[in-house]
Amino acid sequence: MAKDLQTQGAQTNLEEWGNERGIKYFMVNFTDLLGAQRTKLVPLRGIAKMQEGGAGFAGFAGGMDYTPAHPDMLVMPDASAAIQIPWQKDIAWVPGNPVMKGELSAHAPRNVLQKQIADAAELGLHFKIGVEPEFSLLSPDGRSLADELDTRAKPCYDQQSMMRNYHVIREVSEYMLELGWGNYQNDHEDANGQWEMNWDFDDVLTMADQLSFFKFMIKYVAEKHGMRASFMPKPLPHLTGNGLHVHISAWDAKGDDARTNLFAGNDDTPTGRYGLSETGKHFLGGLIDHGSGLTVICCPSVNSYKRIGAPATVSGSSWAPTSITWAGDNRTHLVRVPGGGRMELRLPDGSANPYLMPAVIMAAGLNGIRNKSDPGEAQEIDMFAEGHKVKNAPPLPHNMLDGLRRYEADTVLTDAMGEEFTKAFLKKKHAEWRDFVTHFTEWEREHTLDI
Repeated sequence: MAKDLQTQGAQTNLEEWGNERGIKYFMVNFTDLLGAQRTKLVPLRGIAKMQEGGAGFAGFAGGMDYTPAHPDMLVMPDASAAIQIPWQKDIAWVPGNPVMKGELSAHAPRNVLQKQIADAAELGLHFKIGVEPEFSLLSPDGRSLADELDTRAKPCYDQQSMMRNYHVIREVSEYMLELGWGNYQNDHEDANGQWEMNWDFDDVLTMADQLSFFKFMIKYVAEKHGMRASFMPKPLPHLTGNGLHVHISAWDAKGDDARTNLFAGNDDTPTGRYGLSETGKHFLGGLIDHGSGLTVICCPSVNSYKRIGAPATVSGSSWAPTSITWAGDNRTHLVRVPGGGRMELRLPDGSANPYLMPAVIMAAGLNGIRNKSDPGEAQEIDMFAEGHKVKNAPPLPHNMLDGLRRYEADTVLTDAMGEEFTKAFLKKKHAEWRDFVTHFTEWEREHTLDI
């Protein structure tokens, strides 16, 4: 497998590509198990060697589940995904595929996603996704809003806030347009200091790479302007959390060759009335069947569970799902089906790994297609106000440990994501949970000191 990647990478000569564009350095990048981006800065003169044999990383030091005794983890740059950094044009950012001992690393997130892409292709399905990343612009220490004047009780789409923060939003928008992403709208979201930027949907791996780069880009621009951009699910307790809604569709081919949306259909069934084909119906059924199991990858942090299932915030709503239900164009459910042969999963949050999140969504949906899962009837009610009326609507996990246990119990998902990945992921996340629960909080002192 590693040799295949080397051959593929050699089809685009990065040294020549860099020379044509005035590139002096390449950031050879990978994303670790917990979602952090890791990189090596490679001069132009060294990129041919990296493309042939990979950039060497100590996997143990780089956030992967390896020991200090393991050999170098070699990251093979994916030349087709190289991005010339628009604010620093002598540097290119290149995501790569980690290799260990001559084989693709089975627990590297980008490799996990590519396995799901290959599994889908065997069924004739080529997935495209669009993402809606929400982020907060905070003070450098992350404890307060960067914009002290952003105090409205319902600040969504606030015009004055847009003008005060125009310099940040405009700069990132211009970079996205320069990169050809098709940025089409940007807005102030439901929480004070919260923003969202949208660009055209694309093939799932392309979008995962773009989301990774977007997070890198907005953080850089915010720091440049004396702010801190955070994708933390719930950075301030009284405000709406940062979601990462994902729009999903499946097509007959990749890229520009795609002609037919295989999720689009129209018949007199519960899903057909919302514009879903039988394939789309079964994919939706997979999301409903595995809603609990996929939560901890879509919502991977301790803080994530301050967002999902949370009570209404000062704006009047949390905008986050509480249980496993679906509906049409209704934002109070786990899955929204607005028409046009697509569905929106509203579960993921800003801390989700850009590669693992679409991978687990695909794993759940593909199982639904294989087993012809039925999502049941749409629940056309306000789940935040009337959710108690829906019988047999499973609640989402209540905390990260609950989520880890539900993922571990969902053997369909764990098998699809891979035994080696699952073992590594659970090991890292259980260690994170233990670290959290051993942390002494002021709440404990206030509630138990005098018992």
